[in-house]
Amino acid sequence: MNAFQLLKEDHQKVSGIFQQLEPTTERAEKTRTELFDKLREELEIHTKIEESIFYPSIKQAAETREIVLEGFEEHHVVKMLLKELESIPVDTEQWTAKLKVLQENVEHHVEEEENEMFQKARQVLSEDEIERLGARMEEMKQELKTDKMEDRLKKSAKSLG
Repeated sequence: MNAFQLLKEDHQKVSGIFQQLEPTTERAEKTRTELFDKLREELEIHTKIEESIFYPSIKQAAETREIVLEGFEEHHVVKMLLKELESIPVDTEQWTAKLKVLQENVEHHVEEEENEMFQKARQVLSEDEIERLGARMEEMKQELKTDKMEDRLKKSAKSLG
């Protein structure tokens, strides 16, 4: 899978989770918690592969440098919002409002990436490089998902005693 396809699929997955979260109310604690955990994991993995593989591959080119630097900063904001959301009970209005701000930030970021960054990146990357980046990102994504699964298993084993 090429790099752009992989990132677009991630974007669609995250958008789908936001769509599931949107209609929930403060009473839907279990659903909100489960969906937020999924959302956080997807965003953490996505930002990691972008920052480790995709962004560095296009950062040096004059055409893409500025938008890549902006992408890093947008990721920083998303990470801060995720951390803040983790510390707020999901059954509060504050959590609902902060989730909306996170969603708006992510949607803005996705729009900029897909409509601006990807076009500029196509100018500086060959088709072969796009394919190789996609393969590397897919591999790293699988490793990160495996690590997250192992962490969850360790946590549940600890909680069992």
